[in-house]
Amino acid sequence: MIALHLLRHAHAGDPARWHGDDAIRPLSEKGRTQAEQLAKLLLRTDQAPDLFITSPRVRALETAEIVADALKVEVVVDRRLAGPLDPSLETDILLAAGPAVRPCIVGHDPEFSELLGELVGTDAIPMRKGAIARVDFAGPDVAGGRGTLRYLIPPELLPAR
Repeated sequence: MIALHLLRHAHAGDPARWHGDDAIRPLSEKGRTQAEQLAKLLLRTDQAPDLFITSPRVRALETAEIVADALKVEVVVDRRLAGPLDPSLETDILLAAGPAVRPCIVGHDPEFSELLGELVGTDAIPMRKGAIARVDFAGPDVAGGRGTLRYLIPPELLPAR
């Protein structure tokens, strides 16, 4: 079984107010707090991710690093997470990253909301910034429509500092 986690990067401010390359837009203070709160929640479970695979965009990388550092697990960057996604590409990304039973991919919307829906066989399921979802699969192939959604936690339900 594979317990695939999808983590949409935490809050990174208003992109319209950012002057520069969007790929280097960092987390806001609110986003850093969201990532820290998520780490706190995941530290309470024995089912936390055992590997983080992230988009190279700064806001996703920072989100992954904050949470992974708290969990003491590795972060792998995969450039393909900065673009369009589908279940077959997700399988390729997971296989390339190495063995993990509970991997967590960190990326962006609208791709993540669409991917989450595809994985469980429905329309897009909205993922807010800083939300985490877990989808379970019988084997390493994360084929579309075969996943079971175990949870989707929006940032406002994360524990306070």
